[in-house]
Amino acid sequence: MHVLITGVGGFVGSRLARHLLARGDRVSGTYVDARPDLEGAELFEADLLDRAALERAVRTASPDAIVNLAGLSHIGESWDWQRMSDYFWVNIAGTENVLVAADGRPVVIASSADVYGQVAESEQPILESRRVAPQTPYALTKAAAERIALAHQAVIVRSFNLIGPGQAPKFALASWATQLAAIRRGERPPVLEVGDLSTARDFVHVDDGAEAYRLLAEKGDRGGIYNLASGHAVPMRDALNRLLAISGVHAEVQEGVYPPRPFDIPYLSGDAGRLRALGWEPRRTLDDALADIWRDFGF
Repeated sequence: MHVLITGVGGFVGSRLARHLLARGDRVSGTYVDARPDLEGAELFEADLLDRAALERAVRTASPDAIVNLAGLSHIGESWDWQRMSDYFWVNIAGTENVLVAADGRPVVIASSADVYGQVAESEQPILESRRVAPQTPYALTKAAAERIALAHQAVIVRSFNLIGPGQAPKFALASWATQLAAIRRGERPPVLEVGDLSTARDFVHVDDGAEAYRLLAEKGDRGGIYNLASGHAVPMRDALNRLLAISGVHAEVQEGVYPPRPFDIPYLSGDAGRLRALGWEPRRTLDDALADIWRDFGF
């Protein structure tokens, strides 16, 4: 199978590329700015907002399927009035550019569980049939991109919290690990600064996510929506305690250093029954992901 990945140098894109190459699949990908180090992949510099560049990449590569993993993905950052328009342009117009450039080829679009908005814990895990109710600028862009994707008969993946090595430190678990590594190296005092630990999230190892994306590129129903989730939520406080135990670093935890985001979702878990019906199962645990994150710092 030949897959073109937009955002091939990103957190999920790079893991998917390596997974595909290890399977013997052919990989092409687009990137912006720094050229990723992905031996064996055919790479094209193409911004999501440059439709002509995307069309050239697709035409040259001629892939069997496209997985769109490029875009902007930080919920808190999307509230920044200086970045908000970027989120709308990149995530909505950029998605449409990919779909047009695909020229009828199967496309898998990365969406987000945040499109569901706040859902009562008693009504979770959330099914794909639930009406979306986005409450943040980021979620609005993803919900809008989904509407465009459905018109093009794309496969939509509503990812819950993908975690693992290589994630940017502006995300919670990666931020904690970055701070703990600096404490371990003696570069900062033994104080760990965190935000709100009262929420709970559905975590999936990024490599399990990569396997899901590959499966959906091959077997996903065109025009279908799939949750990418473990099926249960873990309190953030529990995730932090597990990371502290894995790292062996003793630190004072200062909670609430970062103010809560508007419309922060207190509890989030997804039903991945549709994806499991295709043969997918998460093979890695939260502890596996946390150990991989910590190992990525060289400890």
